Amino acid sequence: MTRNHAVVIGSGIGGLTAGAALHRSGWQVTVLERAPSLEPVGAAISLAPNSQRALDVIGLGDAIRSLAAWQGDGGMRSPSGRWLSRTNSAAAAERFGGALVLLHRATLVGILATGLPASALRTGTAAELVSPGRVGGSRAVVRTSSGDIEADLVVGADGIHSAVRTMLFPRHPGPSYAGFTTWRAVVPGLGRPFAPHESWGRGALWGTHPLKDGRIYAYAGAVTPAGGRAADDEKAELLRRFGDWHDPIPELIAATEPGRLLRHDVHHMIDPLPSFHRGRAVLIGDAAHAMAPTLAQGGNQAIEDAVVLAHHVAPGGDLGEGLAAYSAARLPRTTALVRRSAQVARLMSWSSTPAVALRDSLMATVNRLGPGLVLRALDGIADWEPPQRTYAAEPRTRVGQ
Repeated sequence: MTRNHAVVIGSGIGGLTAGAALHRSGWQVTVLERAPSLEPVGAAISLAPNSQRALDVIGLGDAIRSLAAWQGDGGMRSPSGRWLSRTNSAAAAERFGGALVLLHRATLVGILATGLPASALRTGTAAELVSPGRVGGSRAVVRTSSGDIEADLVVGADGIHSAVRTMLFPRHPGPSYAGFTTWRAVVPGLGRPFAPHESWGRGALWGTHPLKDGRIYAYAGAVTPAGGRAADDEKAELLRRFGDWHDPIPELIAATEPGRLLRHDVHHMIDPLPSFHRGRAVLIGDAAHAMAPTLAQGGNQAIEDAVVLAHHVAPGGDLGEGLAAYSAARLPRTTALVRRSAQVARLMSWSSTPAVALRDSLMATVNRLGPGLVLRALDGIADWEPPQRTYAAEPRTRVGQ
């Protein structure tokens, strides 16, 4: 008996998770990637309990946790180093059913790829959705340099500038500039322990988090006009902007290799799509709902998307109903997260002295009232549950249960 065929366009985190989840549920899967290899562009990624539970559904959660750094107590700081708020990792794990973990994107991509048969992945293959097809009628058509592929389902996981999205919804304005740029790098360890932290200044932030192998994930953001680049090099730009901030920030900048420093303007989909599907084609991840990184949920939401999609389009069910159920489940949640991420970005972008003083005072006040208030910002995000039972054997402690 011929299995239903799903074609996934894009092999980022969302695309690989979708491929693995669909394969696990019984689809024949082909993942098409334009790049010649799976080597990801990026530095590190944090996975909150919500996406870890999604990965548990497809049997990959334990492998990822075994290679990730579990984030300990940390918090928010000012450029001078003063702690504005502190986070309690044990309280967070109890509240949300697990700890936040951090790992290199290459590590995550490698684990996700193990969920696919080797024959399912085709790198060096540019793909174009020619027709989304019609549920109950014609199949979708994907064009590649080696010929057209007919599919029962096409998953557009081709990122923020998604060509699949443009084909499905040509009148949608697409992503817009969120008002700031980011820098990311993985740098050698300092040889001493430190608490993970994110520091907020005037229209700028810096984050520092340890990885399991001893290296450090460092990232920064600053309000700038779109399309800007340093006149000399980006490392020098970081020194100009953050060189007088608290330790260990200047030391981390000095240890950064210029060739490994990434800079990207941040764009988001502040105007939601009318739906995440049309015909036999469906969107996931940044292609569907790109968001600012201020809640660190972009990759997490792509993982959620993939597992929810596979649940609703399991072979044997009605594909049209399944795609409609996927859109109904994901569009409201991700739209809310795009907006919440934008709100946090606006708060970070405050630059006047009175506004920054007010923001810092509010953070400190909330912190004094108790760690539960700080953690409440992730209620409804990190406590999300997948629609399928996870394989994880150990019972999780949930507040109120």
